[in-house]
Amino acid sequence: MIPSTAIGEPLSALKNYANQYKNELVQGVLPFWLNHSIDLENGGFFTCLDQFGKVYDTDKFIWLQGRQVWCFSYMYKNVEANEKWLEAAKIGADFMQKHGRDENGNWYFSLTAEGKPLIQPYNIFSDCFATMAFAALDKVSPSDEYKKIALTTFENILSRRNQPKGKYDKNFPGTRSLKSFSLPMILCNLSLELEHLLGEKRVNEFIPEIVHEVMEVFYQPNLGLVLENVYEDGSFCDSFEGRLLNPGHAIEAMWFIMDLGKRMNDSALIDKATNIMLDTLELGWDKEYGGIFYFLDVKGNPPQQLEWDQKLWWVHVEALVALAKSYALTGDERCALWFKKIHDYTWSHFKDPEFGEWFGYLNRRGEVLLPLKGGKWKGCFHIPRSLYQVWKTLESL
Repeated sequence: MIPSTAIGEPLSALKNYANQYKNELVQGVLPFWLNHSIDLENGGFFTCLDQFGKVYDTDKFIWLQGRQVWCFSYMYKNVEANEKWLEAAKIGADFMQKHGRDENGNWYFSLTAEGKPLIQPYNIFSDCFATMAFAALDKVSPSDEYKKIALTTFENILSRRNQPKGKYDKNFPGTRSLKSFSLPMILCNLSLELEHLLGEKRVNEFIPEIVHEVMEVFYQPNLGLVLENVYEDGSFCDSFEGRLLNPGHAIEAMWFIMDLGKRMNDSALIDKATNIMLDTLELGWDKEYGGIFYFLDVKGNPPQQLEWDQKLWWVHVEALVALAKSYALTGDERCALWFKKIHDYTWSHFKDPEFGEWFGYLNRRGEVLLPLKGGKWKGCFHIPRSLYQVWKTLESL
């Protein structure tokens, strides 16, 4: 970290935000989920919560179950040993153990409230967050069964990584074989989450491969951007999928890379991640209405996604994490300026000051599009994790 005397005034200004993030996490967001989402009858969590915390749909999505187990386990270990948090994590984990997998150990996408399968295990992200959940819970409540679930699921992810959807893949083979950025992005973070189970040696062997995939294969030097889909050899595909930029994904991945760069004491990698993040923000920021676009076409064509101009919660809070980390590691003043800009937008548009937690979906003008606090895609994950990361990063300044 650069000494404060070298950074100047913005350092103390950014550090003043730390308590705001801490208080929102501990007093606002975590109590909301603890009070409204636990299914005391069947186990697990309801994630479809309206503005007031009322359950409006009882289906349960495995990847969100796993995320919430991870969240309460992680906060128990890193914030405070609150027994209610640990109890909530175990309620979610027990439900997942009983109902979450098929006979081959693959995790379903969704279940009924009682735990009956609804949607087949086509989505490998269910497995990714199940792994994170049981690894995190094992850290605070060690269990041979938790360890076994985390490790066997991780090995299953690796075996499926080249064909994540397997028999559920709807693409015709061989015509336009693309690979997606989502999985290597998550593996950056997942490998560190499992280090106490995998061992330092295996994680260290794993990291260079993942860094190469993110920073050499999906990163396109001529564009200065990380794309969502590329050909198998990393080359550009001039199609809807190949031109797709998801600014939030790229920015989130860059703070994963910064964490790895810090671990490896690789300042060049951290600098590269910082520049990619800032280039992505420059392109992704809506200069007319503010906020970060959800999707863009890197050639400026109309995106395929009709929701391309929406402003989403996770995109903005992950950008705040990346900017805070980059500023702490590099002292780059551009990061401090961007942090203030996105902080002001995010807290004034997404946070619900009346009923707690944060809205997830805004239209382009920044108006609330859906007054929900959780659903099929939004759960107890991005906001609490980001609040924690920003709090601890700014506090360390």
